[in-house]
Amino acid sequence: MKPTDLAAALANGVGLSPPLRILALLTLLSLLPAIVLTMTSFVRTIVVLSMLRQGLGAPQTPPTQVIVGLALFITAFTMTPIAREIQTVAIEPYIAAKMDESQAIDAGVAPLRAFMLRQTRQADLRLFYDATHTALPATPEDVPMRIAMPAFVVSELTTAFQMGVMVLLPFLVVDLAVASLLMSMGMVFVSPTTLALPMKLLLFVLADGWNLVVGSLLQSFR
Repeated sequence: MKPTDLAAALANGVGLSPPLRILALLTLLSLLPAIVLTMTSFVRTIVVLSMLRQGLGAPQTPPTQVIVGLALFITAFTMTPIAREIQTVAIEPYIAAKMDESQAIDAGVAPLRAFMLRQTRQADLRLFYDATHTALPATPEDVPMRIAMPAFVVSELTTAFQMGVMVLLPFLVVDLAVASLLMSMGMVFVSPTTLALPMKLLLFVLADGWNLVVGSLLQSFR
């Protein structure tokens, strides 16, 4: 069966044979990393955590694996309600043979699209509608995924950079204060990073920085 025939079968609600179901499942699994990276809270989380590490002035601490792991766990935590809703409205009815493949896909996409649109700015959504020369839809349910996905990613990057600036500002103040102090003492050959790094780490620990940053990320998705 050609891809066009498969798409037509899904659109017409025709049940797939077991080999085609396995093929569709394998295709979905191959796209899972891209879905996690672009259609969940992972984008905002990993950008903010990366900026936090850059602001601390310790590019290798925490290691990249730890940052990515923490971002994945935060993503799993924030996306759990969406996953449960998808299981309730799409997966369970499909397993019970109450829906065909096409209906299950439509039902499963709806909660994810609703989450994405809640985090998407109107300006970013309008950007892609203007690019396609179409008018904005009347309801969120009318927004196709081909427009919701790129608009969501652009909005997430914008929000992540806004949060990143707020994270970087206190560290910038410490860097400027240390550099000014060294200049006033005539210690121009001493690297400001040598003194600024322990001071920023001390400030971050005293302020319970990880709790504040992760808490702000979780609150931003409510």
